[in-house]
Amino acid sequence: MEGRRGLGARGANGRRGSGPVFEREERGAGARAALAGRDPERGRALRLFTWEEIGQRSGRGPPPQERWLVIERKVYDISHFCRRHPGGSRVISHYAGQDATDPFIAFHLDKALVRKYMTPLLIGELAPDQPSFEPSKNKKLVEDFRELRATVEKMGLLNPNHTFFILYLCHILVLDVAAWLTIWYFGASTVPFLFSAVLLGTVQAQAGWLQHDFGHLSVFSKSRWNHWVHKFVIGHLKGAPASWWNHLHFQHHAKPNCFRKDPDVNMHPLFFALGKTLSVELGVQKKKFMPYNHQHKYFFIIGPPALVPLYFQWYIFYFVVQRKQWVDLAWMLTFYIRFFLTYLPLLGVKGILGLHLLVRFIESNWFVWITQMNHIPMHIDYDKNVDWFSTQLQATCNVQQSLFNDWFSGHLNFQIEHHLFPTMPRHNYWKVAPLVKSLCAKHGIEYQCKPLLTAFADIVQSLSNLIELKMSLLIAGGLD
Repeated sequence: MEGRRGLGARGANGRRGSGPVFEREERGAGARAALAGRDPERGRALRLFTWEEIGQRSGRGPPPQERWLVIERKVYDISHFCRRHPGGSRVISHYAGQDATDPFIAFHLDKALVRKYMTPLLIGELAPDQPSFEPSKNKKLVEDFRELRATVEKMGLLNPNHTFFILYLCHILVLDVAAWLTIWYFGASTVPFLFSAVLLGTVQAQAGWLQHDFGHLSVFSKSRWNHWVHKFVIGHLKGAPASWWNHLHFQHHAKPNCFRKDPDVNMHPLFFALGKTLSVELGVQKKKFMPYNHQHKYFFIIGPPALVPLYFQWYIFYFVVQRKQWVDLAWMLTFYIRFFLTYLPLLGVKGILGLHLLVRFIESNWFVWITQMNHIPMHIDYDKNVDWFSTQLQATCNVQQSLFNDWFSGHLNFQIEHHLFPTMPRHNYWKVAPLVKSLCAKHGIEYQCKPLLTAFADIVQSLSNLIELKMSLLIAGGLD
């Protein structure tokens, strides 16, 4: 069966000859038939399912809208659990009706602990004649990627270098102090004011990359330790809620560039027409919310300059109050209290408000260009339920490595490796990159890597929609 060569041959921990799938399959066909439909831990009968039955439980359609998913050939009913899922209801629901083995392994550190909580959700397993994942997926590619995952674990590439992250945090704190000392020593005239704003904007951008590391559980071996420090970095150093970031970002990683599943592309179609497929759909439906033929121009007005200071600034408070995330709100308030107490005596009310707005403006431009250079120019479509490797490769691209690019982007210039292995510490991306390139070459998958300025230019170029969008809208009568 497929599991013998894929995850069945190597358990979730990457060791050959380990894991429930391997142990079950090694018993042979006769023993498998005798034990099929029996949960050894609870002694209860389990049903056998086909992929057709599982695909019908995707949470769509008429009530009761059941949600089932498959992990390591086991079938779990998450219909009610999804509301209590620590990572959020949406991120786990995005895999309803599908095999979720690879994202499960990618996102969780302590898999043995998580499996204990999954036991009450277990309702059955795949029938012996069913493949370990959907028949539509590339069998060899899935197996090869799972072998790559096992190799990565064996090489220790998921183990963090704590010194790296300590020094990274120290350089942020030094810049933060330097910004205050600049105005305290030189005064609030134009030059020191602007210089201090640039330093603080750098602090916000770099703290954003650092909180990203803790949010992805890539610094400590225990999830709760990462969560604690994550709240400090994003809450106290940036003034944003960890729960808000988790809610949005894990959906993005689960289904990148999948419309209605990745919140990062929710700007379509209200503000921008994204992706060739979705843009042509707008043209056929003759929907026109904005003058899309000029979107590559107004991107410079409502994109990088406005996202953080005008949208995120109020929405994060709305988010925490609506969801009653009071701990996150407390951490956010410590940022604003510290900022106002340290700069108010030096700048006054108008000066401190102006400084805060300017810092958010700098941060917003930095954030948008870096986060969008890897995704907007790539394939954007509805969820087609392809394998994990293909899902990430078609939605991401890399930017060439250099000391500046690594620092400037928080190592998100290795976006491909980050998406394939989201818990991997960023200082190891360059080590796994050759292995990922080799797997891409083996299966004829394009591995895109660009210069930094080219990646920026591709954002604007993709928004201009080339000739396809314009012609589709013109043919459909969507252009004036």
